[in-house]
Amino acid sequence: MKIVSNMIEAHLIRRLNSKTEYLALKRSPDQIYPNLWQPITGKVNGDEAGFRAALRELTEETGIKPDRMWVVPNINSFYNPAGDYISMIPVFLFEITSDQAVKLSDEHCDFFWGTQSEVRALYAWPGQRLSTDIISEFTEKEDNTLKFVEITAFDGI
Repeated sequence: MKIVSNMIEAHLIRRLNSKTEYLALKRSPDQIYPNLWQPITGKVNGDEAGFRAALRELTEETGIKPDRMWVVPNINSFYNPAGDYISMIPVFLFEITSDQAVKLSDEHCDFFWGTQSEVRALYAWPGQRLSTDIISEFTEKEDNTLKFVEITAFDGI
């Protein structure tokens, strides 16, 4: 059995009028995992850096350009019995500070902006729910000892 890391998971928040909202995407009915609600997900292309793959997927799946980006201290994982491998998935967080329009790709048929608890309830996978818990702790607690690593050099994507 081998361990691979060729996918990313990314969450998008917006803070408007002192309210934090999370974006959830609904997979199209003709895609794998039809009608499943999820954060931004995707594959890493070749030797592409994980954070660059996350930026690319954000743009491809939503049309949004982020203002800020962080590494979430969580690695999601799953076992693939067909390929007999464990997939390790780094998690990223994007923030927008303006009300940008979401332009969905063909992979998704709907989107929802909601509170952390509303979006968390939509996600099927425990790891994705855990990621929203970690993000909420980081973003919504004033006296927070949890510090994320911010990625600042991502222009040009």
